[in-house]
Amino acid sequence: MPTTRRERWAWYFYDFGNSAYAAVVLLAVYSAYFQGQVVGGSQGTRLWGISVGIAMLIVAVLSPILGTLADFSASKKRFLLFFTTLSVIFTAALFFVMPGDIFAGMLFFILAETGYRAAQVFYNALLPEIAAPEEMGKVSGNGWAFGSLGGIVCLLIVLALIMSIGGTTIVRFSFLITAVFYLISSIPLFLWLRERAEPQPLRQGEGYIGVAFRRLSDTFRAVRQYREFIKFIIAFLIYNDGIMMALNFAAIIGAVLFGMTQQQLIVFMIIIQITSVAGAYVFGILADRWSSKRSLIVSLAIMIGAVVWMVFVQNVTVFFVIGAIAGFALTGVQSVSRTLVGQFAPEEKSAEFYGFFEVGGRTSSFIGPAVYGFIAAEAALILGGRGMDTINAEQTGIRIAIGSIVAFLLFGLVLLLKIRQPETEEIGQSSASL
Repeated sequence: MPTTRRERWAWYFYDFGNSAYAAVVLLAVYSAYFQGQVVGGSQGTRLWGISVGIAMLIVAVLSPILGTLADFSASKKRFLLFFTTLSVIFTAALFFVMPGDIFAGMLFFILAETGYRAAQVFYNALLPEIAAPEEMGKVSGNGWAFGSLGGIVCLLIVLALIMSIGGTTIVRFSFLITAVFYLISSIPLFLWLRERAEPQPLRQGEGYIGVAFRRLSDTFRAVRQYREFIKFIIAFLIYNDGIMMALNFAAIIGAVLFGMTQQQLIVFMIIIQITSVAGAYVFGILADRWSSKRSLIVSLAIMIGAVVWMVFVQNVTVFFVIGAIAGFALTGVQSVSRTLVGQFAPEEKSAEFYGFFEVGGRTSSFIGPAVYGFIAAEAALILGGRGMDTINAEQTGIRIAIGSIVAFLLFGLVLLLKIRQPETEEIGQSSASL
């Protein structure tokens, strides 16, 4: 059954909502609030990295099993609903996190982040159902661009409240606003988008969990058939480390290196979201006109240049410029990576392949932030022990840790150069042969 215009817009609107979560909780507000007020200092940076890492590890374990189960039972939307609800509830619960509430601040964030990331497995897996292989780049890019607009709108609402009223209570109230924004934006997908896959019958005496592990085992045994996909996942695991480190610590970098206020951080993230819209749209078009691989290489190269520049920047205005460039590049990386998975995946294994994609993404998201947080905290501790004052030690530790972002991005790019992207005809043949 052909996809309707309304179904695609429903899919775009979900991105509109979950991008608001990413913009407010991950990027602009909660990360800085947790690091600076809930915990404080380099310990806040370290615990933020651990919190992100725990959530990513949970999703990395669950994703391939649940993705396989969703394919078999044709229940992508059901899983999407469950994890979206989880994220919305605990995003709202962040309102109750006060300065000093370290355990609650970590727990509520981990649950909200787990829901947000796990939901993306099933949201992404719906892409092959609403777009043919030759148009996935454009549809994926449109979704990411429209989603970035959602982040901008929500940040503008939050910024207006913080500037007009101010105070910690308004900062915390922004998490309730984000939860409602996320919830409302997700409703059209559940009402309008029809899941086209049909559930497969169970064998006699077999349960769904057994099916999930059997299908995973079959995929692993057939790994030669998907070796280019596996090579891509390894490359993605590494360069996505760099992307996640840059995203998860952007607000902390701005606050520590330049003493940026909450209002400045929100404006900074709005700029990133605006350039993200352009990046997602441009790289989505390039993915279809050139190839997804070439588009991805260009976006990664731009991202590397921006992060290298960040190591040396001393001026907050230049930091804003770097953020704009990085925003343009990073959504290209994320959107085109999502497109490539859809092009590698046989139609009936889309959620399974996106589950493995999430394993790569969430494993890297666990490793990257933990590495960054450890390097920044340990460097600050060592430098402080050698007589450097606390502020300079923390700032230098941040700059040293930024170098690790460059290393991950560069190594991932090198591996990406060795991957052969499937042609549209090959995708169809692979799907038909399974």
